[in-house]
Amino acid sequence: MDSSEQEKVDGDIGVEKKKDKTANGYGGDGGEPKGTASSADQDSGDFYDVEIEKSNGEKEEKPPQESKDESTSISSKTEEFNDKEITINSPKIYCNARNHYLPAIKSQAHLPKPDPPATPRVERSQSLSIAETMPSIGKYISDRSSSFSAAIVRRLSSWKEDNGDLVVKNDSLNLEVTEFHIPGVKVIVKLKSEAERLGLDLKGRISFFTRSNCRDCTAVRHFFREKGLIYVEINIDVFPKREKELIERTGSSQVPQIFFNEKWYGGLTALNELRNSGEMEVKLREMVGERCPEGAPPIPVYGVDDEEEEDDALLETVRSLRKTLPIQDRLIKMKMVKNCFSGVDLVEGIMEHLDRGRKKSVITAKLMAQKHFFHHVFGENEFEEGNHFYRFLEHEPFIMGCFNYRSSTNDSEPKPASFLADRLSKLMFAILEAYASDDRLHVNYSGIDRSEEFRRYLNVARDLQRVNMKLLSPNERLALFLNLHNAMAIHAVISIGHPEGVLDKRAFFNEFLYLVGGYPYSLNIILNGTLRRNRTSPYSFFRPFSKGDRRLELAPPKLNPLIHFGLCNGTRSSPAVRFFTADGVESELRCAAKEYFQRGAIQFNMEKRTVYLTRIIKWYNEDFGTEKDILKWVMKYLDSTQSGLLAHLLADDGHINIMYQDYDWSGNL
Repeated sequence: MDSSEQEKVDGDIGVEKKKDKTANGYGGDGGEPKGTASSADQDSGDFYDVEIEKSNGEKEEKPPQESKDESTSISSKTEEFNDKEITINSPKIYCNARNHYLPAIKSQAHLPKPDPPATPRVERSQSLSIAETMPSIGKYISDRSSSFSAAIVRRLSSWKEDNGDLVVKNDSLNLEVTEFHIPGVKVIVKLKSEAERLGLDLKGRISFFTRSNCRDCTAVRHFFREKGLIYVEINIDVFPKREKELIERTGSSQVPQIFFNEKWYGGLTALNELRNSGEMEVKLREMVGERCPEGAPPIPVYGVDDEEEEDDALLETVRSLRKTLPIQDRLIKMKMVKNCFSGVDLVEGIMEHLDRGRKKSVITAKLMAQKHFFHHVFGENEFEEGNHFYRFLEHEPFIMGCFNYRSSTNDSEPKPASFLADRLSKLMFAILEAYASDDRLHVNYSGIDRSEEFRRYLNVARDLQRVNMKLLSPNERLALFLNLHNAMAIHAVISIGHPEGVLDKRAFFNEFLYLVGGYPYSLNIILNGTLRRNRTSPYSFFRPFSKGDRRLELAPPKLNPLIHFGLCNGTRSSPAVRFFTADGVESELRCAAKEYFQRGAIQFNMEKRTVYLTRIIKWYNEDFGTEKDILKWVMKYLDSTQSGLLAHLLADDGHINIMYQDYDWSGNL
């Protein structure tokens, strides 16, 4: 090689070195990285291109040494900033794009390649153990984590200085940010409680007495939640025996009543005055120091039943009959009937056990049938002496599928139906207040499953086994069946999960049973058999009840189509979960319908003259009438904007297309 050729080679090498420094962000103007590589670079070597993808569609360059040896995508990492937990969803990093962005020169084709370093050969018997390799692996992970964390900190700092595209949510409480978004990064900050913000170590206790479905109690609960303060809620509808304590402490049964340690402070009005006066900090400081004294309202005891059970007056006789009657399988009307006995044997057994005459024994047998200790095998009568056959409730073929049945029937004296209906609604109101979102569209089923409220609800559900439903008024019966449907749906989700396929839907709606008033009820039976007065369910040809079924006696006198907007089956497209009171069930159903339609159950395309309705109306169209009648009926439950659009379509008597929205079967978690 002569001198001129040597100078040409040296010049080429100098150019490549300069390009290499510039491309990697360490040369050029002001040390800024260059966005693209020249054609000479692309022709003379291999490149590893690095791209950071941001949420707003912009692309940012990053030196390759910060992304070297990184995987294709980097999962979210968590850092601590100023005692706040920040979760960062890091941007994706793509390698070997080979299009543009920062090129990292791997090697030059026209230069001699250096020999690879000699690698000592390791025999199989001399392989390193796990213990020997762990320190190096740990050091590698630690180095990479530190490098990534430092890069995120620098990026956050630069965005904070630039103040670009910073979105802040819920910045209303002393500028405590709960969540903010940066392009490509989502940061969630764990708020400090009021006591932590003031630097107080609270050892005292905030407690207050409440009732279910109480607006003032809800306001007090929200206040303490917003402040991040730990409190003890004593719901006297869940713990009825605590009402006596409330009266002794305050002289009244009015709620809410707030206590700071053992000191009674007052209700919602007093709390508002405390908040407006700015003396909340003083009250909190009073609870710093010694622990809560014994005179404070005690924390409710969970897992203990404080409700007394009374045995049925006929229980001893029934127990004797269960042991002495000839219970066996019989062929009756060409059907094999299991575990039955005759009415004659029953009367004779009562005569022998109670030493009574036949006439009084027949009256006793009828009373047993009214209390649902046994039923006719075909449901033909309540009780008649003669050639009729009966079966004890625990021997019914459906009994093992009832989820409110525990190894034996509830033989306690049946409680009044109105009491159980009221108790059920109050417990379920308490469950929603504690374990559902404010709009009741999302439910914490795992929290419900572990709660004391749900445990007590299951006790009420067991008390429904032999309740006399005929004693309820029509409104009480309507509210009870609506509440029972929604409570059963929650119980079904907890027990068997959300329905995902056809078989799951069958198990969820038809095979999840409760024993109520001596008869089985599923979600399908409550809706289509009772509330819809024995109409067929969608895509079915059979009615839930056969002729003569005694459950038909409990159906409402008239079908109310609003029931469809008060029933929740645990899916996202169903109405929000709610519970009803006997006194206000009609108005509450109207509110449920308005809420459901205003939440998107009806939509409009004015250009195509098309109305998109919830699929619930298609499934149960016979309950609403013709399509034009449906639109006129729906208008009563729309807001002003929606009703104006619909009125405009109906005004010119032109054709209106009605289409139905897809139904989202995923769970309302």
